[in-house]
Amino acid sequence: MIYVDADACPVKPEILKVAERHGIEVTLVANSGLRPSRDPMVKNVIVSNAFDAADNWIAEHAGPGDIVVTADVPLAGRCVAAGALVTGPTGRVFDVANIGMVTAMRDLGAHLRETGESKGYNAAFSPRDRSAFLETFDRLCRRAKAHNSPGGQP
Repeated sequence: MIYVDADACPVKPEILKVAERHGIEVTLVANSGLRPSRDPMVKNVIVSNAFDAADNWIAEHAGPGDIVVTADVPLAGRCVAAGALVTGPTGRVFDVANIGMVTAMRDLGAHLRETGESKGYNAAFSPRDRSAFLETFDRLCRRAKAHNSPGGQP
């Protein structure tokens, strides 16, 4: 299963295309409306507008062998802890080897913005980011399929 933190996700079309090629179900989770899909392999879940409602839903459902796509570092950490394969929309992989450092850097950035030391501008999403995502996502789909096959390994 692929879980997508779908609010403001810039790579939804790419996710759907690659998932279809691999035959993996996709669940798009959002606080607001999503365009319905006729594809039976795509499910939309609309959660309340409560703070972190989409994140909490994904974290409660994602587990070993699942893929999660999110730019949210705390959600990525929760999903990595649950054994999921996690990537951001720029193709950055979050795993047990890097999630601690990624979380620390996120917290440091938040502190610097709060103290006025940093303006905290994020770079615009680029074609290079989209390409990196596609490469990473295809690799994670192959890993997930291997993990979920009989006798598969993570």
